[in-house]
This record gives sequence, C-alpha cells and structure tokens, in this order.
Amino acid sequence: MKTADRLIDELITLAFAEDVGDGDHTTLCCIPPSAKGKSRLIIKEDGILAGIEMAMRIFRYFDSALAVDVFIRDGSEVKKGDIAFTVEGSIRSLLQTERLVLNVMQRMSGIATTTRRYVKALEGTHTRVLDTRKTTPGMRIVEKEAVRIGGGVNHRIGLFDMILLKDNHVDFAGGIEQAITHAKSYLKEKGKNLKIEIEVRNLDELDEALRVGGIDRIMLDNFNLADTKEAVRRIAGRFETESSGGITFDTLRSYAECGVDFISAGALTHSVKSLDMSLKAVKIP
Repeated sequence: MKTADRLIDELITLAFAEDVGDGDHTTLCCIPPSAKGKSRLIIKEDGILAGIEMAMRIFRYFDSALAVDVFIRDGSEVKKGDIAFTVEGSIRSLLQTERLVLNVMQRMSGIATTTRRYVKALEGTHTRVLDTRKTTPGMRIVEKEAVRIGGGVNHRIGLFDMILLKDNHVDFAGGIEQAITHAKSYLKEKGKNLKIEIEVRNLDELDEALRVGGIDRIMLDNFNLADTKEAVRRIAGRFETESSGGITFDTLRSYAECGVDFISAGALTHSVKSLDMSLKAVKIP
C-alpha cells in the first residue's frame, strides 16, 4: 500500500475511534438495526468543492453497503443550495459517518476555495502557488490534496521527499556553502535522488548560493519587491525561484510580477475558513 493510502486509512481509523468510541449510543438507542434511509449533502456557501473522494472512502470504510450517488465532482465551483451527492443505506451508518464526512469535506473545500482564489490572482503570470508544511497534524495528506484540487501545487509532503535547507539548517551547519556541501555529500552517500532547495535571507546569501551551485531551487525569504526583482535578475533562470514569508493576498500579484516561479503560502492551510455544508436526511413522503 502506498504511504498516502496508509496514512489516510490511519486517519479514518483514528477519527472513528475518537468520535464513536465504544458506540454511538444516541443512534443505537433509537434507530433499529434494519432501518434504511437516505441523506444528501447540501452546499450552504459558494466555493470550490473538495473531499468527494474522501467522503466515498469514509463511507466504504465504515459500511461498504452504503450507496453513494455523486452529482458534483471535486474541483467544481458550487453554489449555495447545490446537492453534491446522496448516500443511501443503513441509517445507523449514515448517522455515524455524518460528522467525519462533513469535517473532512468542509475543511478540504475551504482550502480548495482559498487556493482557487490565489490561483486566479496569479492568472497571466507564470507563477504558481505552493502550499507548506503548516498543516493540521494528521491531516496533511488530505489538506495538500485540497490545495491540488484548488489548482495549487504541492511543495513537499514532509521532511522525507525533498531537501529544504532553511535558515536554521544554514545557521547550524555553519553557512550556505557548508549546508549545500553537506546536503550533496549526504545524497551521494545514501544513494538518494532528492531535489535541493536553499533559503536565502538577503542578496549576499544569494550570491553565495549562486557561487556554490549544485541546487535546484532558491527560496527568497522575506525579500521586499525591489530585492526580489534583483534576485530574479541575478539568478537568470539558472535555478527555480520561490518567494516566501510576509506575502499577503494583497501583495501576491506584485511578487509574481517580479518573475518568481513559485510563491509559497502557509495561509492556504493554516488559517482557512471551512466551507459551510450539511448532510441532511431525505424525508420519506
């Protein structure tokens, strides 16, 4: 099983253990085991839908007999009043899966909606928006999937799939040159083929990184617009460029127009508002 699949299964298992515990006694006390019913997911706020595939996975995990009829797919624009899907089967299962499905879909849709807003703000430039590791513990896989659904780009999933030499790494290693040299030696020794990115805090550190070379991307950390333009000029296409730190939605476009390849935004995942929706019973006439 792939790492992502394993992590998602573990997340679902933990979420049900947290919510259901030794049993949903409210449901068990008033709903007969044989009772069947139907619910529908109602969108209550305009935005970008994300989490349909996760919802189906949650339903299958808890009760494979639940039947889901999907009307709107991940990545679609939705309006208040839209019905995204219906799910039919054991009422006990519908009630016990309801909150987890909503928690995941509301969170993912909020992230996708915010990401799409950033993507639209960058239209006409070649700059792409990146997510970060500023995610909810245990939820990273699904939150980064929501960024992708919204049109953003996943930076790295964790500490294992890329080398990113940030300011603390540079300082502890003794400087830019030492950090890059150690990284290259490590990859050679371990036989690993990982991209190397280095964070620079000023134009002097940039010049040192350019002199040392052997990297794939340079992160311009907390650069103002003038220094960003100058940094892009000095790099001149030799390496990928990324702007990070202190960039707001209002300044996003200005940094993109400096010519950077990527802008990373922790706000895509760490401070988004969930998209409002509800999973309601379909009343039988």
